[in-house]
Amino acid sequence: MGLFGGSKSIVGLDIGSSSIKAVELKKSKGEIQVATLGVEPLATDIVVDSMIVDSGSVSGAITKLFNEHKIKSKLVATSVSGHSVIVKKITLPTMSDGELSERINTEAAQHIPFDIADVHIDYQILTEDANEPQMDVLLVAVKKDKILNYTNVLNLSGKTPAVVDIDAFALQNCYEYNYEPSPGTTVALLNLGASVMNINIVKGTTPLFTRDVSVGGNQYTDSLQKELDLSFDDAEALKLGQKVGTVSEDAKLPILQQVTEIIVLEIQKTFDFFRATAAGEHIERIYMAGGSSKVPGLIEALRQEFSMPVEVLNPFQRVSSAAIGGDEALYIEQNPGQLAVAVGLALRSFEDL
Repeated sequence: MGLFGGSKSIVGLDIGSSSIKAVELKKSKGEIQVATLGVEPLATDIVVDSMIVDSGSVSGAITKLFNEHKIKSKLVATSVSGHSVIVKKITLPTMSDGELSERINTEAAQHIPFDIADVHIDYQILTEDANEPQMDVLLVAVKKDKILNYTNVLNLSGKTPAVVDIDAFALQNCYEYNYEPSPGTTVALLNLGASVMNINIVKGTTPLFTRDVSVGGNQYTDSLQKELDLSFDDAEALKLGQKVGTVSEDAKLPILQQVTEIIVLEIQKTFDFFRATAAGEHIERIYMAGGSSKVPGLIEALRQEFSMPVEVLNPFQRVSSAAIGGDEALYIEQNPGQLAVAVGLALRSFEDL
């Protein structure tokens, strides 16, 4: 789903609530490679419920990332998610592109719970056969203040927002390029961030159903902090499977399990709703991304609950990271899923992928 194409290098910048991920890609000898990659942690309460609360801290973190990693490009692709983003599939009588662009605001007004004057609208025709009497259109609406919230911070840090995408679509872009899915394969892409989980059910390269849920890895951290009387940093390390002090596995696992059950329930509700609205569609596999995809027991719980293959989405399956060393190589090795959205955004640099 290319919303933007160009040969200039666009840096994929995933601004999450626990860290900012930057990925710059380049094309060399016919393959796409990682040119630079960096992760800058953010303190809590700087990005809350996917809104940037402290613009100064975020723009400072972006500047630091670019300086430390010597990223020269000023062009950035970033993405948004959460309550201010609406993604809906609507069915309309078949019409030309010109007619649709004239009618889209009128149609959108019937499906979007915000005033049309307050949102940016984008759309994509999903139906390929122009002879059908009806066509499916993917409608995307994002509140203007949400986009400004992100673009203002980019401008503050001296960057130019070339693309503002949706997290779920950036994730899909990463999946499409790395996994080259066949047209009939239906999968669920889950991006479990610190405060929001993006769910995108995709058939081939067509998004069928997209939902953002306000649950995330912070719930694991909060529970561990409260139950075991730990600092935030210790709870965070424990959540990602590291050893902390004298905390035993027996003490940790039931706490993680309680939060996993909440997350599994939200996924179950989403899948049930999807099946009710998409007759005959069958999800074959789940791909997990996001920093919290590493939580011990989560992938096993999903396999058990949904009786299907579940794996961490690898953003570097076809994107070569051979030239990356040091701490950056560790990020790729230890938690590749957290870089999926940033890679999906960086792939916007290339036309006709």
